[in-house]
Amino acid sequence: MFDPEELAEIREAKASWEEGTYGDTVERFGEREAEFTTDTGGQSVDPLYTPADVADHDYREDAGFPGEEPYTRGVYSTMHRGRLWTMRQYAGMGTAAETNNRFRYLIDEGSSGLSMAFDLPTQMGYDSDAAMAEGEVGRSGVAIDTLDDFETVFEGIPLDEVSTSMTINAPASVLLAMYIAMGDEQGVDRTELRGTIQNDVMKEYIARNLYIYPPEPSMRLITDIFEFCAAEVPNFNTISISGYHIREAGSTAAQEVAFTLGNGIEYVQAAVDAGLDVDEFAPQLSFFFNAHNNVFEEAAKFRAARRMWAEIMEERFGAENPKSKQLKFHTQTGGSTLTAQQIENNVVRVAYQALAAVLGGTQSLHTNGKDEALALPTEKSVRTALRTQQILAHESGAADTIDPLAGSYYVESLTDGVEADAFEILEEVDDRGGMLEAVKSQWVQRQIQDVAFERQQEIEAGERVIVGVNEFQVDEEPEMDLEEVDPEQEAEQRERLQEIKADRDGEAVDAALASLREAARGDENVMPHVVDAVKAYATVQEISDVFRDEFGEYKPGR
Repeated sequence: MFDPEELAEIREAKASWEEGTYGDTVERFGEREAEFTTDTGGQSVDPLYTPADVADHDYREDAGFPGEEPYTRGVYSTMHRGRLWTMRQYAGMGTAAETNNRFRYLIDEGSSGLSMAFDLPTQMGYDSDAAMAEGEVGRSGVAIDTLDDFETVFEGIPLDEVSTSMTINAPASVLLAMYIAMGDEQGVDRTELRGTIQNDVMKEYIARNLYIYPPEPSMRLITDIFEFCAAEVPNFNTISISGYHIREAGSTAAQEVAFTLGNGIEYVQAAVDAGLDVDEFAPQLSFFFNAHNNVFEEAAKFRAARRMWAEIMEERFGAENPKSKQLKFHTQTGGSTLTAQQIENNVVRVAYQALAAVLGGTQSLHTNGKDEALALPTEKSVRTALRTQQILAHESGAADTIDPLAGSYYVESLTDGVEADAFEILEEVDDRGGMLEAVKSQWVQRQIQDVAFERQQEIEAGERVIVGVNEFQVDEEPEMDLEEVDPEQEAEQRERLQEIKADRDGEAVDAALASLREAARGDENVMPHVVDAVKAYATVQEISDVFRDEFGEYKPGR
């Protein structure tokens, strides 16, 4: 990329600068830190980067052009010049009616996509009237028991005019079936349904722990969704392979990339082993990453992940369809970086994180509300979070050229560094038998826990500054207006569920569940039967219990 003689001169000149101009100043005044590292301590940061740091780069092979392999600079040729990223604000209030109101509010405020948050019982496959659900109904998202709740959530929202992301994993087949059933009710052709189902149970075993079934049958459910959607719902992303929660659990940027792509490899291999053609289902795969505070490291992380996935899909799986090699991803700003102290500072944190996501070429983005360290966000904080994206899109110029950080000696070096570290981690994963085995043995979890523990120690020792927490504190915090969950909502949701159960056709429910059970016991794809069951108003738990009976429940270490 550079003339060898010129590189030699640059190296010599830099060495002279380090010993002279720079070295003399450091000797007299020192530097702020004994050692500079990226946000998670994953890479050391040199005082200066030059062409010598990217001397081995081949522009066409390492960077290329947007929309062309290796996709380092973006998966689409025009990127944000052609179409801005989807502004997809995550929302799920306690009841279906409240969630419908919040969705309508977001659409009116200019949100270009919906993202649905579910309460804990729904995520664990329990109905609102279950003993296990008591005290949790509607607290962390919307409570969904039957198709009736979905009908309320999307009342007045045509599904052929929006794309919807659903953060649901173990019961993903059930909630996807409800969305498909809603589309059928509205008369929307299934090929017109657009959105994403998270459906990433591997990261549940690693980070969130909201799993139900053992890994093997969970993988069967995922591949059934791949197969069904490839034929029936081709414009719906069948999985959002998530590094977000891995990073929230405390990983480094390189670990986030490595473990996320490692999970992706596991899913693709499972689908191939089930007889699916990689170029039939892989274009519907999508990813979900975190955006933390270090703008340069985060942008480099996204660039490295795209390049790595293209290589993995071609070399490991022989993918030929260009869309199979394109890593398309959603980004959410880092919830774990938000502080309960001086919550106004969170607006600034979120803005920088959003900038990193846009500079890194995200396809869609959720910006957190400033109060999410304490409660569900208020309408005011949601509007500010959305306005952050809109200002970034229309006033900053960040979206006006493609991959604007490319060519920076620093960012290219960071990109190479994240890639090298992530591939090294993946090699160890392979040595341990792949991600599934590495997760079962708890090795992946321990790697993340070690980093998280070290980071927390640094914060508590004051070695890592968190503004408003261990530096620049204030004596008193002002009172805040926080979103509160009405305690009566749980009782109302249970009453509503009882009414649905009383009014539905019980024989139709029993027949649909029996048909589903038969499919689960055999090799037949379960998805058509799940769709039939939700259309009969079978509940989330009734369907999940069929799978519990047939597949069992996962107990780590047993």
